[in-house]
Amino acid sequence: MAIPTPWWSPVSSVGLKSPQTETMKLTIVHPCIGRRVGQPYIRAWQMEPLPPATLAGLTPPDVTVAFYDDRMEPIPYDEPTDLVAISVETYTAKRAYQIASEYRRRGVPVVMGGFHATLVPEEVSEYAEAIVIGEAEQLWGQLIEDFRAGRLQRVYRSVTRPPLCNLKPDRSIFKGKNYLPIGLVEAGRGCHFRCEFCAIQSYFNSTQTRRPTEEIIAEIRTINRKLIFIVDDNITSNMEQAKEFFRALIPLKIRWVSQASINAAHDEEFLRLLKASGCQGLLIGFETLNPANLKQMQKSFNTMKGGYEKALENLRRHGIRLYITFILGYDEDTDDTFEEALAFAQHHKFYITAFNHLTPFPGTPLYARLEQEGRLLFDKWWLDPTYRYNMIPFQPRRMSPEAVQQRCVEARARFYSIPSIFKRSLDFQVNASSPFMWWNFFIINGILRREVSQRDGFPLGDEGYQGELIKASHAELLGSSTIARGGRGSATRG
Repeated sequence: MAIPTPWWSPVSSVGLKSPQTETMKLTIVHPCIGRRVGQPYIRAWQMEPLPPATLAGLTPPDVTVAFYDDRMEPIPYDEPTDLVAISVETYTAKRAYQIASEYRRRGVPVVMGGFHATLVPEEVSEYAEAIVIGEAEQLWGQLIEDFRAGRLQRVYRSVTRPPLCNLKPDRSIFKGKNYLPIGLVEAGRGCHFRCEFCAIQSYFNSTQTRRPTEEIIAEIRTINRKLIFIVDDNITSNMEQAKEFFRALIPLKIRWVSQASINAAHDEEFLRLLKASGCQGLLIGFETLNPANLKQMQKSFNTMKGGYEKALENLRRHGIRLYITFILGYDEDTDDTFEEALAFAQHHKFYITAFNHLTPFPGTPLYARLEQEGRLLFDKWWLDPTYRYNMIPFQPRRMSPEAVQQRCVEARARFYSIPSIFKRSLDFQVNASSPFMWWNFFIINGILRREVSQRDGFPLGDEGYQGELIKASHAELLGSSTIARGGRGSATRG
């Protein structure tokens, strides 16, 4: 195999190794958000990560693949490998750079992709020999071929969105790992809405692509799990294709959950098919009860056809359990906003509810607006050594950052209090209408009750990490103009 080294120039004593055998070995690493010294990782964050399985499935069969999940096992940095692939989210960026530095210290080249690499490629390129921008389906094989031939490009970019046919995630990489007993399946990617705060719309340019129904059904048949999580960003983005998919699900008699926008609640045929196909619950982003906030978010469609009350009436009539998310800290929010959201959630007995603070992710319209208004409190909050999970990285309009953080934690603590869990468990029309989902109601709410204190102040990156972050050897040559021109490939999402 050719030695893939000629194109970079070393910037330190670290030299990147060449493959030593004829058989190439690829190591895929899924980084955690961070780690407290001496404490286990948060259990609710340990579902099977689908992107590594998708990437493994795209890798040529003659390449040996190893997979390590940083959330639940040590990474064997000294284990021989030729190339390391890491998919980077904004919350995992700091930890991903620590992992990349450890491999680079051992002379192993690293390629990075995912949301963060697409939204802030200039930053990610500093910590990887190659970055991949966009989705990988068409060109991951080309990247592997280039690496083997010694001509790895610095940037691989997808020119158009690839079709999602013939996807075959390789779940064998999960063998022996103690994940939550939920099977993850992807039916489609992206969302056609343009919510200001959402990185999904920036990454996919407010479009959605879907897999062929027969391929999804075939994949689901191979998954031995009591509950399937269809991980689509918005399963309702193409209503007619979604209905076709639900009809095909009915004979499987499975239980599944997914994510949807509120427009689904106003289509009776859609709701009937949801229930008939085995849907046990939906995550729906209500985000706020304030019409002015909804307008600023570009989510005024939440109030369509009678608004929340009518939507909830329809969903309840069909027995759909709800995971409702609120985003708190928008410009019209005050102390009263938190009380209103909590009271609303308890009144409607939601199965679970998230009280999240507004987070400006890089590459989103929200981030650009807050930056222009001079309201960002960190240069890059995801890398700042003083930032911790749940901190508010911007100046809210009507509250202090500390007040927003405290009120979010208080709302979670009250919603997941023992009396609140007990009262919501007695909703026999929806929450307790299935023995399986009623039993899991107590498990899930118990986990989230424990998480109220676990997640607050959680570090980004391993706080016990003692090494120095080592930048890639080509970083001084790779500027934004190079990234703008792009290369010939792309990255798998997530």
